[in-house]
Amino acid sequence: MTAIVSTLTSLPFTQLRRNRYFYLWYDGFYLVLCGALVAVMVTTGFQGLAPAWDARLWLVLPLACHLQILCSVFIHNATHNNFPRPINRIVGELCGMVVLTRFASWEVIHQRHHRYSDDVAKDPHPVLPSYFKFLVNTIVNVEHQLQQIYFDLYGDTPENRRYERLRAYVSYGTNLLLIATWFLFLGKVGFFFLFVPASIIGFFHLVHFNWSTHNAFSPSNDFKPVNLDHGYYKIGNWLWFGIYMHANHHKRAGMFNPAKLQPSLPITPPPG
Repeated sequence: MTAIVSTLTSLPFTQLRRNRYFYLWYDGFYLVLCGALVAVMVTTGFQGLAPAWDARLWLVLPLACHLQILCSVFIHNATHNNFPRPINRIVGELCGMVVLTRFASWEVIHQRHHRYSDDVAKDPHPVLPSYFKFLVNTIVNVEHQLQQIYFDLYGDTPENRRYERLRAYVSYGTNLLLIATWFLFLGKVGFFFLFVPASIIGFFHLVHFNWSTHNAFSPSNDFKPVNLDHGYYKIGNWLWFGIYMHANHHKRAGMFNPAKLQPSLPITPPPG
């Protein structure tokens, strides 16, 4: 019982440090879970929540996009244990299923980001002046940094490199099964009209958030966490619990809403 409670309340990176095969157990759980859900939906003939077109889905689409972004905000807060301990891991896992990364990879990568913020070699997403180059680099570099985290813990050996290749294949396969689960659960229309657009918008928003809040507009490439609270960013702070007050967040990561930090660090003025 104690082991179960520990699993449900500790963070994935803590478990990875204790168990070098953590990811295989973790992805294995999701493979079994998603496989079981797919089997149930297929055998029962479940048609999904939105199998056919309904014009009212236009009203649901903005909400779906908002919820997708909100799940990124909540998984970020769960990474810092900002929810009550009994539910923090559960919130992280549920949000991880929505944003498709699953909680473990999100948390492990984000902890490294805080440890090596804006370090070109070690930050999973060091800022580049170009948003689109930053986006591509983020996609490529996150997987590289996941491997490097494992090598930092257990050594860069041929055996560990083989294990990391296996871990990556299992992870990709698990993601495909998770996507299939969402497809069956939402139905064809719900998946392609709501989930896919919301996921794409959520991903681009997340990348832009990581880019803009590290002073990407600096003409001198002075990349560092900054507080943004003008125009769109002010609206974003209102909608998503102060996420653009990022300098505050890096100073006090345990605050659910960094906009409430007192005294606040300076707010970066609009460029130009």
